[in-house]
Amino acid sequence: MLSRKQARQGFAYDALDSVIHERARLSVLTSLVTHPKGLGFADLKTMCALTDGNLSRHLQVLKTAKFVEITKDVDNNRPHTFCRITAVGRKRYLEYLAVLEQVIRDVVAGEKTEAAAEPTQVPA
Repeated sequence: MLSRKQARQGFAYDALDSVIHERARLSVLTSLVTHPKGLGFADLKTMCALTDGNLSRHLQVLKTAKFVEITKDVDNNRPHTFCRITAVGRKRYLEYLAVLEQVIRDVVAGEKTEAAAEPTQVPA
């Protein structure tokens, strides 16, 4: 049975953003946060181990959410797509990480409580 405090706190983690939480988009945003000047499409595709189509689709979701900006250019007669995280994207990503850190703290606290509640075995 949950204590009143546990029932009030809960573990719903409403602040976990579903736009970021998807594995591929988390990979894309992590790559872009660690490369603040941005990355070319091919480099981003390699870093995130995605296909062209998968990366394009996830970038579109992130662009719609205003988390990334995408610019298209031509370099030596070849199309070049460049991706960069926006200020909004960086802020939301850091907020998301703070919630994940809370998840970890909650698990660690639960493990400590569980360990403390287990009776110690006395050797026979």
